[in-house]
Amino acid sequence: MITLDTLAAGPSGTVIHLAPTDYQGSAGVDVSRRLMELGFVPGERIRMLRRALPGGDPLAVKVGQSTFALRRFEAALISVKPE
Repeated sequence: MITLDTLAAGPSGTVIHLAPTDYQGSAGVDVSRRLMELGFVPGERIRMLRRALPGGDPLAVKVGQSTFALRRFEAALISVKPE
């Protein structure tokens, strides 16, 4: 099991767990809760599409039929099992 921010571009995986966080985003919404609302829930298949250069931030991630750009600290909250 690894965190999504360490998954290489291209491979797929399955969401295992979302770490809780006390960080409130700019809209005052809990980041982990917002990720779950977007579809990052345990058992969901995901695919790392791309990493921006330089530094690899943001990350392009596909969940279901939707594609999202996540910051690395957001992706670090998501534990995945690579396939």
